[in-house]
Amino acid sequence: MAEYILPLERLIEQFRHLPGIGRKTAVRLAFAVLDFSDEEAFAFSDAVRAAKEQVKTCRVCQNIADGELCPICADEERDRSVICVVEDAKAVMSLEKVREYRGVYHVLHGAISPMSGVGPDKLKIPELIARLGSGEVREVIIATNPNVDGEATAMYLTKLIKPLGIKVSRLAYGIPVGGDLDYADEVTLMRALEGRRSM
Repeated sequence: MAEYILPLERLIEQFRHLPGIGRKTAVRLAFAVLDFSDEEAFAFSDAVRAAKEQVKTCRVCQNIADGELCPICADEERDRSVICVVEDAKAVMSLEKVREYRGVYHVLHGAISPMSGVGPDKLKIPELIARLGSGEVREVIIATNPNVDGEATAMYLTKLIKPLGIKVSRLAYGIPVGGDLDYADEVTLMRALEGRRSM
């Protein structure tokens, strides 16, 4: 038998699908939603639906976008000769906070993780290699997370890109090993970008 009435139990289970949300937090969030006014509750559900319907993938870099191109790819001032490769859109946002990097990005949508069944075929690697074929790119900065999966992905990409005659660099380790880019502060990210090394 469910602990709460069915509509509330269903809401709790939906919150439990979110990363890092356990049962207690899901219960707290569900009760918070119940405390919303009708207007607030409908605005909340409309925002979830609109995000799912309107957020797309940029046709160039695979970042999130609300049109054909993300704002970074649409910006004519960006240096297209340097591509920073990241695991997810959150990492793009973290690096953009630094306001020092003026190149473009490529979002892989994950990292190689044999333990989780994620191979190179499940990432946006073919799209990256296609971009490198233009002859415009002179450097690829690999900014995958400094953990086992991120390192495996970095090594795999390096083996693919180096034969193309393009410089491959990696973010310096101003970021703690085992950490995520989205939790690093701006100064750490700036030092990591400045101290990147060739691979």
